[in-house]
Amino acid sequence: MSTKITKAFNLDTVFTFFVYSILIICVLMVVFPFLYIILSSFSTRSEMLSRGFFLIPHEWSTGSYRYLASNRNFTTSFINSVRITLFGTFFSISITTLMAYGLSKRWLPGRKTLNFMVLFTMLFGGGMIPTYLVVSSLGLVNSYWALWCLNAVAPFNMIVMKNFFLNMSQELEEAAKIDGCSELKLFLKIIIPLAKPVIATFILFYLVAYWNSYFQAILYLNRSSQWPLQVYLRQMLIEVSEISIEAESGGFEFGPPVRMAAVIVTAFPLLVIYPFLQKYFVQGVMLGSVKG
Repeated sequence: MSTKITKAFNLDTVFTFFVYSILIICVLMVVFPFLYIILSSFSTRSEMLSRGFFLIPHEWSTGSYRYLASNRNFTTSFINSVRITLFGTFFSISITTLMAYGLSKRWLPGRKTLNFMVLFTMLFGGGMIPTYLVVSSLGLVNSYWALWCLNAVAPFNMIVMKNFFLNMSQELEEAAKIDGCSELKLFLKIIIPLAKPVIATFILFYLVAYWNSYFQAILYLNRSSQWPLQVYLRQMLIEVSEISIEAESGGFEFGPPVRMAAVIVTAFPLLVIYPFLQKYFVQGVMLGSVKG
């Protein structure tokens, strides 16, 4: 008996060791490149070109960040991204919440047809060229409304939120209406506070989607003054040669470290916001993932 227990204990120990080893390797694969980018952003261009790959710089410098702060194109694109993300997230979460709440009402005329239309968009898209023609005919080219309208409602987000509203107690709504609560007051004072976890979850989804908006921005925003941060970052990382960066900065100090610093600045806002919404993430998705 003791031999069997010892073998089972050894197997559990080996399995636990194996699992933790895999997890540590995965963590290192994620953390190491990010750590390399952070440390490289504090180095100088001459050191990166002369030393090749390294982790700890010999000479620490904040010149890359000072350059980005003084670069008008970078600051403009950063402000554009903030503008697109804040208003776009508010616009999308408002439309998604209202649509999900309306479609959760079984007495709504045409409810099944509208649900089918939403589900259909998850399976089939209009295509890039037809969508561009529609946006152009509406006069939304070179306007942020092209991004906001096309991403106003994410079908997956709306369906999960609708299922969350379906699972809410009908007796609670009936009691509120008996007490004289209007439909609008019921939605604002009772439904929204109860739906905070799922709303916070999809706020995070929309924040990430708008902040990382790239392909649609290239399609519909032709003016460089309107470009969000992701488009400018692409210009810096891919299209802009090191010679042009040197010429723009007026010297030879700024090159690869500037690109590393730009990546860090681009990712920093989401890294700051995510911990505050993380506690709602799993709870919010699970609340609306199963229809009651």
